[in-house]
Amino acid sequence: MKQFLFALVLTLSVFKIAAQDASVEKSTFGIQIGFLGVWAHNESKLTNSIALRSELGLDAAIFGENFVGSKSFIMVPAITLEPRWYYNLNKRVDKNRRIDGNSGNFLSIKTTYHPDLVLGSLPNYTVFISDISIIPTWGIRRNVGKHFTYETGIGIGYYHLFEKENVIMPDKNGVALNLHLRLGYRF
Repeated sequence: MKQFLFALVLTLSVFKIAAQDASVEKSTFGIQIGFLGVWAHNESKLTNSIALRSELGLDAAIFGENFVGSKSFIMVPAITLEPRWYYNLNKRVDKNRRIDGNSGNFLSIKTTYHPDLVLGSLPNYTVFISDISIIPTWGIRRNVGKHFTYETGIGIGYYHLFEKENVIMPDKNGVALNLHLRLGYRF
């Protein structure tokens, strides 16, 4: 009986140790495309379940004066820092699901800065003003094969427009929305 109990305790210890091995990757690099942009990113491990995502990309915008008039297309550089907490890694491991490439559900605080640099043409009477946004976000990332990923997320937060000389702004702060669906390739 003592040998059986010893074997049972040893087996349970091994399972417990294996369950604690679920961790984000030390570092992962990739590129992603979405409906309105293209981005390159890196995620660096901070703890077993938290990674810091740094991202450099181009956010796209389509706008016009009215529904009938001409439309304009611009791209704006975006610099993002985003701590992500992957909260279900152990659960995914227990269910024999993949966690490589930080595949899992996450909560994050997405902080993005857009400088007042525009790629494309704006009408003469239009000025692009740099901004920063801070958006708590919930999302998922999954792997398809060895290198391909897809990711979706949703969040609502805050943005702030930076004042520019000779520009009158009635409101410099507001509500920001993060709604994204991206396809990616990781190296």
